[in-house]
Amino acid sequence: MKKKLFAVLLSSLMLCTAMAGCGGTEETSSPATSEETSYSWNELTQDDSETAAVDTSEEVVIDPENMYRSELTNEWIDKSIQDQRPVAIMVDNEKTALDHYGLTQADIVYEVMNSTANGEITRFMAVVKDWEKITRFGSIRSTRPTNFMLAPEYNAILIHDGGPFYINDYLGNPWVDNLSGGFARIDNGKSREFTEYVTTGEIEKRIKAANIDKEYNSYYKGEHFKFADDSAPTNLQAKSDAQACSLVDLPFPHNGSELEYDKESGKYLYYEYGKAHVDPENDNKQLAFTNVILQSAKCEQFDENGYMMFNILNQSGKGYYITGGHAIPITWKKGMDTDPTRYYDADGNEIELNTGKTYIGFVSTKRWSELVLK
Repeated sequence: MKKKLFAVLLSSLMLCTAMAGCGGTEETSSPATSEETSYSWNELTQDDSETAAVDTSEEVVIDPENMYRSELTNEWIDKSIQDQRPVAIMVDNEKTALDHYGLTQADIVYEVMNSTANGEITRFMAVVKDWEKITRFGSIRSTRPTNFMLAPEYNAILIHDGGPFYINDYLGNPWVDNLSGGFARIDNGKSREFTEYVTTGEIEKRIKAANIDKEYNSYYKGEHFKFADDSAPTNLQAKSDAQACSLVDLPFPHNGSELEYDKESGKYLYYEYGKAHVDPENDNKQLAFTNVILQSAKCEQFDENGYMMFNILNQSGKGYYITGGHAIPITWKKGMDTDPTRYYDADGNEIELNTGKTYIGFVSTKRWSELVLK
């Protein structure tokens, strides 16, 4: 794939952080304004291939003086962003929204049912630490109450475009920071709700305009995961309750999410709608994860429109941890919004993730028996 360089400078970005509410329909975006930046699709990129690419990134040269272990992946990254808060970006997962741009830059990707209607469609929440490197990410859409319970686990700033009025009770929480709507519009030939993307420099400008803390604040509870030492990575095969797992077939009827283990890379490759999930913004790399966590949780439907949330505050449940071609049963436990979810093996020990990106999928208790690991 070849990508055309940016042909225009990104300017006149919308600095408004007002929340846009949803009515009775599934989606309502923030209204257009004269300050909203718009581009034609060809101004930003031109793709000549949709073939999934193997990640051939060069090995990182470690400089301990100027690098540190990321709290999200345990990978070595620039120390200058050590105290920088991550963002959590809501990404539309309707087939019309494909291709997704920038998603391979996420450190953690949540996939969560967005509605009990429309085939129980899911939506992504992508947690990104080094967000200053974003050139285009999305398309972005509205959020749900569940995401206001998850983003604070990382002290992350939630980026979305509106949401149903059910989120209003969460907006007033002092630990919630969010940026809603007003991001760049790219004319991609689709209807308006599929045209909003986070582009270069927007997050920095919006954070400053909204007077939001860029660095971790008093609501940050510390590192979210425990990681195994690279010299002694977690090997699930050695556990008595482990099972081989080269395929994760998730019970998401609308988009048919699957994760397939690639032994050569040691990662789980993501597929949906019957094809590899690729990122045209980053050389058509396929979305891939070292760690896969699945959580069974109860969901509550609010109304006949299908609006819902997962009930995860002060809750616990069962799940799976999957890495290196094997899976083990786990339990999870979460307290309040800002409390990180903790995951435990059958012996009650907190699991240690391997260095790399993590996928976390929420499966309703009603669908849990339909989950296939093989």
